[in-house]
Amino acid sequence: MTDALLSQSTTTAAPDEDHRVDPDLVAKARSLAAQGTVLLHNDGILPLAAGSRVAVFGRTQKDWIAVGYGSGGDVNPPYVTNLLDSLREAGAVRVDEELAVRYESYCAQHPADPGQDWGRWPRSFPEPVLEDGEIAAAAQRSDTAVVVLGRAAGEDRDNVLEPGAYYLTDAERALLDRVTAAFAHTVVVVDTGNVIDLSWVEDYPLAAVLLAWSGGMEGARAVADVLTGAVEPGGRLTDTIARRYEDYPSAGHFGDPEVTEYVEDVFVGYRYFETFAPQAVLFPFGFGLGYTSFEVVAGPAQEVEDTVKVQVTVTNTGQRSGTEVVQVYVQAPDGTLSKPARALAAFARTPVLAPGESTDIPFAVALADLAGYDDSGASGHRSAWVLEPGEYRVLVGPDVRRAAPAGGVRVPQLRVVRQLEEAAAVRPEHAFDRMVLRRAEDGSAQVAWEPVPTAQVDLRQRILNRLPAALERVEDPSASFESVLEGTMTLEDFVAALSPEELTSLAYGDLVMDSPLGAAGNAGVLGGVTEALRARGIPPATTTDGPSGLRLAAYAALLPCGTALASSWDPAAVRELAELHGREMVERGSDVILAPGMNIHRDPLCGRNFEYFAEDPLLTGVMATAIVTGVQSQGVSACPKHFAANNQETQRTVNDSRISERALREIYLRGFEIMVREGRPQNLMTSYNRINGVWGHYHYDLVTTVLRGEWGYDGNVMTDWWMRNEPDPHFPALRDSAYRVRAQVDVLMPGAQEHFGTTREDAIMDSYRRPDGITLGEMQRTALNVLRYLQRSGITERRRG
Repeated sequence: MTDALLSQSTTTAAPDEDHRVDPDLVAKARSLAAQGTVLLHNDGILPLAAGSRVAVFGRTQKDWIAVGYGSGGDVNPPYVTNLLDSLREAGAVRVDEELAVRYESYCAQHPADPGQDWGRWPRSFPEPVLEDGEIAAAAQRSDTAVVVLGRAAGEDRDNVLEPGAYYLTDAERALLDRVTAAFAHTVVVVDTGNVIDLSWVEDYPLAAVLLAWSGGMEGARAVADVLTGAVEPGGRLTDTIARRYEDYPSAGHFGDPEVTEYVEDVFVGYRYFETFAPQAVLFPFGFGLGYTSFEVVAGPAQEVEDTVKVQVTVTNTGQRSGTEVVQVYVQAPDGTLSKPARALAAFARTPVLAPGESTDIPFAVALADLAGYDDSGASGHRSAWVLEPGEYRVLVGPDVRRAAPAGGVRVPQLRVVRQLEEAAAVRPEHAFDRMVLRRAEDGSAQVAWEPVPTAQVDLRQRILNRLPAALERVEDPSASFESVLEGTMTLEDFVAALSPEELTSLAYGDLVMDSPLGAAGNAGVLGGVTEALRARGIPPATTTDGPSGLRLAAYAALLPCGTALASSWDPAAVRELAELHGREMVERGSDVILAPGMNIHRDPLCGRNFEYFAEDPLLTGVMATAIVTGVQSQGVSACPKHFAANNQETQRTVNDSRISERALREIYLRGFEIMVREGRPQNLMTSYNRINGVWGHYHYDLVTTVLRGEWGYDGNVMTDWWMRNEPDPHFPALRDSAYRVRAQVDVLMPGAQEHFGTTREDAIMDSYRRPDGITLGEMQRTALNVLRYLQRSGITERRRG
């Protein structure tokens, strides 16, 4: 994060040409930041009355936290708004200037330290100590207090259970004590990237609580819009907020530097709470208030040609125009597979409805999408998606807790939806017990435990059985990629003309970040990274960090974080933002944005949750699809990440995520599957961590068996930046990048052997020269994957003008 991201002023003047960003992109970002802001409590004080006098407390009003730290937010924006100046600028309320000057003076004398060391950024900033008299005087001058609390999230470090991090500090509690005692009405705004402890909201007589996810350069203006009623708070929670951290099912199984056992299995987030511990929930998944009220009426669900259909009518019963989010959940029947009490099956946001206006929303959910994955054979069909017999109850409402019964459909007998093959299962030597559901005599759900099923497949033999045949080599120095683009040569014929050395070069980036082959400040370049490849017409493709904007030397828009976007529950609006962002990519010279981030919010302490969307895989997959399709509609590429199960930052390059195959498929891969099938990304990035003992960048089963084999993905797969050097445990003649290429992880980015190094290891050619090493067919297959992306990329045409 740069100093600019902790702005103490709101830029209102038109920026000069070098600082200019697309005004349509800026306007859409502001709109979505507001639409993702979640109103958790309101006794009627919001929106603030026009002309009312407001005293704003908390230094975050000036030192607004616009985004999280690290590569996902280190954008160079022309400005960043803050809440104090945004309220002044809006002019709808009268800010207590005497108190405002007090905070401005303190912030100027004690600048917020943005942190200089990677992964050691501050999580919050010390507050000034106000005298009781100052607060009392502000209460005499003002009608309402707005207390602003701030928390910063960040890459490569997780949050901690400490004051100033997950918990409030004593100073923040003292401020709330004294402000709520002095003011009749206190509104709290929490500016944060990640979920923090909110149990304190029950300790104070608060008039309203607003959860403002890090909203980018226009985020503070968006919050001012919400507070003053210029727009409604449209956000709905994408995570369950529990009363205590210890209530989360992952608590106690998070943050270990070496091994994390996903003992909760499929009972992640609301799937756990709504099944086993509803009383532990402070704010349920999907919850959020607006400035009006709605009636949601759902007709009985019906099955039509293997599709569950339900018609929902939404009516605005309040006094203001507004929108509602309708959420459809399904409760599967008890069977041999443990099922959560509710699972999100569909959702939609209504258009803006005037008071008294109604709209009808038809929902259709494929019955096959309600299947569970049997990784043990309990249903009689191991490694299969199955629909167990019984009634599938449909529930519809504004959040998971308030969803009401809307009929259901009956499956008369067990149905195998898809028979697959075991992939990426837990190794026998790593076995652990996982959470399952058992019914007590009174029918209540009880937590029980069973051993996780372990791998039975001979992976070595699977790989040998599926080695690709080599294309017959053709010596043709004149063969050009331009001919492929013109349609006068097939891609396969072109690859057949490449030498082993040229094939190898395609499997590496240009060694360094900020490659001279791309726009200044780029993350790295792939494709035409050598003179020999460029002589054959292969263009270099420039990557840029994301997802909250383009991380380049040039100025670029800083956008709302992933959680803010997902909290809108509006994929159409998110796609519109992504289209505008794709247009900025073209203007700034970026071919690939390393986004969206789409790992599951397994635990609220994960430092990088702000980049990701939700604890739910359907919501994650739909939002990721919106971003991928929006960006790629402009002729550039998205690169979804991190594949897969990158759910903690602590020792992320070492940690082993141990997950049952069922939980992997139903929770941690499901969003990726939706996005790959519906969004068709041109690039995809693996994760740093191990998954059941194998690093993501070496994971044959995840990348070749599942991603490419089951889902039909045929694009380029790249590593996250650098990788762990490792011999292939199944094939002694392979190591490092040869091991990687065998898994069809095509490109090592940025290309060097070591972090920030400038040399490349020679593992591919070394292995190729050995009789039992990497095969020519595998090297050609990787080249085809890379070049297939470049063929679709439009880079050559853009370079021509």
